[in-house]
Amino acid sequence: MYCKLLFDENIAVKQLVNRYLTSAFSVCTNNREITRIEGKKVPLYQGGYNQKILYISGVAMGRSKSQNSLAVAGAIALHLSQNSDNLFRVNVVSPGWIHIELVDSTLAAWLQNLIVVKKSGNLVNNVFLQQSPSSLNSLRIFTIQYAHSRCCSLLRLGYQEGLIAWEQTIPWLNSDQKLRLNHPDESFLIHQLVKVVDDLVCADGNNSINWETVGWNLSQAFEKFWCSCRIWGEVKIHDPELAQARLGLLIVNQLVLKSVLEGKLGIVAPEEL
Repeated sequence: MYCKLLFDENIAVKQLVNRYLTSAFSVCTNNREITRIEGKKVPLYQGGYNQKILYISGVAMGRSKSQNSLAVAGAIALHLSQNSDNLFRVNVVSPGWIHIELVDSTLAAWLQNLIVVKKSGNLVNNVFLQQSPSSLNSLRIFTIQYAHSRCCSLLRLGYQEGLIAWEQTIPWLNSDQKLRLNHPDESFLIHQLVKVVDDLVCADGNNSINWETVGWNLSQAFEKFWCSCRIWGEVKIHDPELAQARLGLLIVNQLVLKSVLEGKLGIVAPEEL
């Protein structure tokens, strides 16, 4: 069973983590020794790739009038650990960083929710052209479009062969509630997907994001995944659940690529090339 999350209200992982972190901080600020941050954003960013989805916050830094940052971070982390419905692993790192790591069941729920979201179209509806079409790199754009169309063709084959169905819940987790997708190239693609969706949904309007580069990086992560992680042949015969999970990852990747192409670059996302 997947953990019950309100991902319909939190399409991006960062939204979910931020909601729980903000709640934990708000409770801790009832202690007058800790300075409030009303009207300000809780600092939160995704950690680098290390085969896990990790968020880091320095919200405790400099917020205490008499305690050190490590003690403040410990209080916030303790409350977060006790009140986050086992969605995360929380640790404190000197001098006061809070590390929030997604557990596999949370990540599986997020992936499954994006498959549900896919039925409604893009993750974003507004076209935001950071660059004029004439300034876009035609080779990079073609590469992104090719990755999107490749996902579409592989998914059509998966549906035709009965590996997956339109209304299916993907078997992301094994019997030990661990994510089946644990190959380094699978993990890297998931890391990229989390980052891109965070940018699509949570990006500050004042931040400059080069969406062509974002799409290019995601297409390269897909290519590495596809070269290393097979779906048909021996995998389909001996481990059909893994084949289904990899097809599920393609569904998510296709959705995110389409959102970048159509929603941010104003470029068609072809299903065939």
